[in-house]
Amino acid sequence: MITGGLGFIGSNLAIRLVQLGANVTVVDACIPGCGGNARNLDEVSNDIRVAPFDIGDSDNVRPLLKRVDVIFNLAGEVSHTHSMEHPARDLDINARSQLLFVHECARQLPGVRIVYTSTRQVYGRPEYLPVDEAHPVAPVDYNGVSKNAAGEYHLMLTRSGQLDAAILRLTNIYGPRLALNVPCQGVLSVFFMRLLLHLPIEIYGDGRQLRDPVYVDDAVEALLRTGAAAKLQSRIYNVGFPEALALGDVAETLCRIAGAAPPVYRPFPHELSKIDIGSFATDATRIRRELQWQPEVSLEDGAARTLRFFQERLSDYLDPAAGYPRCALPRAAGLDKAPAVA
Repeated sequence: MITGGLGFIGSNLAIRLVQLGANVTVVDACIPGCGGNARNLDEVSNDIRVAPFDIGDSDNVRPLLKRVDVIFNLAGEVSHTHSMEHPARDLDINARSQLLFVHECARQLPGVRIVYTSTRQVYGRPEYLPVDEAHPVAPVDYNGVSKNAAGEYHLMLTRSGQLDAAILRLTNIYGPRLALNVPCQGVLSVFFMRLLLHLPIEIYGDGRQLRDPVYVDDAVEALLRTGAAAKLQSRIYNVGFPEALALGDVAETLCRIAGAAPPVYRPFPHELSKIDIGSFATDATRIRRELQWQPEVSLEDGAARTLRFFQERLSDYLDPAAGYPRCALPRAAGLDKAPAVA
């Protein structure tokens, strides 16, 4: 089972599992703003069962858990900006639904392996680089708080013997099937979207912030190795590229491959600077040592593959005539807006 399997990483994982001969069920409610796209699974649509339910909908999810061997839990909202604008919505999607889901999994499939995708954002602003799994957890936005809470639900039930869960804290993942039509999905999504719309890439700040992007096929391999391991030595694994790159250099590389003009540098918007974590570099020693995983696709190769995919299928992901997509999320019930941060 793959929750969030119509989204970016989930769909790439689903396709790979079908190629490996697995019987795959995707659970995805396609919540607006979360990036689900039915076209993502076009090439395997006849080989996958898709259930259009929220993972917190226990009555509908319960029958789907029969005869499930491994659960890849990728459902959720990834946008840090959305979480600050709609904190109650983020809480509902990333924490409440996750709590209901893992409880149902524990009841129906005691001891089942669940691989949950978290984010490096839970660490907040790094106290040291590269960041290993022992780094303090100190998120700077509601998304990081909610994602960390969901991870803790998995770990708590694992400590009590009810689940066999692992948490993957992912860095910036990019590649085919990025949700380019959904704003605020991450800096690399914005970079590729602007290139494909023939708009200049804009970088906030001086571009020296470090990032360690991972191509989606490598992220999928990390998920597969974690899901298939006979016994896990650890419960939390960082997933990132061994070499951190300046964001300006990443943008320059993408522009060169796309044949586009160099990026444009802008002052950092005040609202975004409050949740910016500065430089980040991942220490992925643990997953490399314990699960023999390491990324194989370079930025140059991955960027070329990504651009080629979207150039061939752009209408499935972007409407060039509509221009730059804008956020239009409905207001959440209850707490609509995060309090101002000084």
